[in-house]
Amino acid sequence: MDATAAGGARRCAAADEADPTPCEGRRTAVTVLDRNGVQHTGCIHHTARLLASLEGARLHPSAAALPWACEVYCRAAQLPPFAWQVGR
Repeated sequence: MDATAAGGARRCAAADEADPTPCEGRRTAVTVLDRNGVQHTGCIHHTARLLASLEGARLHPSAAALPWACEVYCRAAQLPPFAWQVGR
């Protein structure tokens, strides 16, 4: 995953290089674990997209203490996998 957007602005590590949307909030807001246990830390917007896209992904257990973890979880539930490919 690329950390820079098309305009050269720095983006979070959870932003897919094909996803043109900007980050929202801190770039290290939430950590998502993929099914292999690999950690992906990013902003609220991109971790929600990642959570919706990776099969078997889940929020890192420490996210339960974060006020925006529920926001990430709820957003992910509303998104199709790879939302940037269908224009969302």
